[in-house]
Amino acid sequence: MTDPDPDVVPPIPGSEMWDTRYGVAAASAASVWSLEPNALVAEVVAAFEPGTAIDLGCGEGRNALWLAQRGWQVIGVDFSARGLESGQRRAESLGLEIDWELADASAWVSPTLVDLVVIAYLQLDAENLTAAISCSAAALEPGGRIVLVAHDVDNISNGVGGPQDPSILTSAVALRAAATSAELRVERCEQVLRPIGDGHAIDVVLIARSA
Repeated sequence: MTDPDPDVVPPIPGSEMWDTRYGVAAASAASVWSLEPNALVAEVVAAFEPGTAIDLGCGEGRNALWLAQRGWQVIGVDFSARGLESGQRRAESLGLEIDWELADASAWVSPTLVDLVVIAYLQLDAENLTAAISCSAAALEPGGRIVLVAHDVDNISNGVGGPQDPSILTSAVALRAAATSAELRVERCEQVLRPIGDGHAIDVVLIARSA
């Protein structure tokens, strides 16, 4: 396992802003994101038999922790050492064993094949998100799945909240193309509405399976 200690490992380019956000939150005993798993990830994955999983772009590890609590063997991968540090502390407080890897999600190669890769709100441009999906596909056991949830580009004009930079948003068309390019069989790829207050955010979900 890569040591996530930000005082030991040099920062990965682009991670400084997230290290700062996670560090500030941790200093006040708070978190940047909800401690609960993403609702759509939980809904989909609850039907799967626990096995081995990667939480790619895991941040503070909310989905990794939920998977581990359900009996999955999990690797949490993120380029923010501070985020991984928070995830590791939470795992230890819950008595969970999770491997934490400090790495660029668009280039990291898993050392082992797994049954599931979860990718939730990984904010990358189209080229790097396609690369992350390709790397994830290469990490799957035969019949393994990618479950990806992202902010849809339509959210800027028709939804609520979320990033406003269209270069890091995606669409069902783009995700389907990336999955097909990675030789995955697409099981579901569509927009979904996520309630926020009196409105809705527009997300996109991809569920794709290896041959």
